[in-house]
Amino acid sequence: MEAFLTFAKDVGAPIAGALVMGVFIMLVLKQLMDGIISTLGTLTSFAESLENRARVMSNEILKIDLLVSSALELKPDIDRVARAENFIEDEKLDVRRD
Repeated sequence: MEAFLTFAKDVGAPIAGALVMGVFIMLVLKQLMDGIISTLGTLTSFAESLENRARVMSNEILKIDLLVSSALELKPDIDRVARAENFIEDEKLDVRRD
């Protein structure tokens, strides 16, 4: 504390006050950025989860379409089945095509 008072006496009260406020602002900004980074991590995991659900639903809709086509004795759209992408979850390729 004595060192700070000596420093404030040497450079003047306005400069010492500005330095103290600068440190305070940096601490506040650091806390804000930490909160934003954690929120972005949460939002990223939500987005990945929704992307996985959309891929699963696409595969399920394709499966239902093929079942209905088979039940009604219609020719399924083979080109659409061939274009369907494989589902990847946990870095493993899901090629079951139930």
